[in-house]
Amino acid sequence: MEFGHVHDAIADIDFSLPPDTARTKRTLTAASPNDELQVFIGASKWGEKSWIGKIYPKKTPDNALLPFYSQNFNTVEFGPTFYNIYTADELTRWVQQVNDSPDFKFCPKFPQNITHIRRLSNAEEQTAKFYQSLVGFRNHLGPLLLQLGENFSPKSYPNLKAYLEALPSSIKVSVEVRHKDWFAIESNRNDLFQLLQNLNIGTVISDTSGRRDVVHMELTTSEAVIRFVGNDLASSDYTRMDEWVERLKDWKAMGLKAVWFFMHQNNERFVPEACDYLIKKLNDKLGTAIERPKFLNGNL
Repeated sequence: MEFGHVHDAIADIDFSLPPDTARTKRTLTAASPNDELQVFIGASKWGEKSWIGKIYPKKTPDNALLPFYSQNFNTVEFGPTFYNIYTADELTRWVQQVNDSPDFKFCPKFPQNITHIRRLSNAEEQTAKFYQSLVGFRNHLGPLLLQLGENFSPKSYPNLKAYLEALPSSIKVSVEVRHKDWFAIESNRNDLFQLLQNLNIGTVISDTSGRRDVVHMELTTSEAVIRFVGNDLASSDYTRMDEWVERLKDWKAMGLKAVWFFMHQNNERFVPEACDYLIKKLNDKLGTAIERPKFLNGNL
């Protein structure tokens, strides 16, 4: 993921997680403690060829990678919907490939035609087509990811408010904003997250090296969506994941119901190892029983 990527040394970056906000504490406390935390861990794509011979059998063709992916991870950021609005029947071709993984979830991105081109304005027809297509995911549908570009500023708050208020409430949505003024100006920040909380819409927390402001730690529902961008298994990656495990442990005790953790690396070949480390730590610290990636040469 290029957003927030740092090309120089990362030694001087403060990667520590900010404290919980008052809104996050209220949100989780209202949800009440839950012993059964749902944990979904995955990547931004399944077609990473460097995983062939690692978690994918050698000589696996591109069109046969998804079934193996779904046996190693239980969710994926579904990028195809960002570039095109499909029909339900067209989406079914992907869903059929994960039939052997009944708990697997796709988390589709809103189409860029809606978010980046139309910027949430005059997008009623496109949104209706997108939502109509989602039935194709059947019981494999996770939360939708509404990602707004770095040029979508708080000046467009009226558009955002009107668009979100018109969305069906039957499908979970999490919103990611990137313009710095959403975080640098307190009134903008409060308007945004209060709107999401009022609508029972979630947030996306992006933990990336070059934009520490987007590690906002604001939860507006009892589910956390985290996009973690590592630096090719640098030592800081491990300390960062350790801190996330401790924070998720705290959030679970407070009332967190589910976490969606999407692993990114500057070089995506390192994603399986990063996920394996995170899962081992979560199972150890939180008492979860998340299945680890199945490395062809045995677990790390």
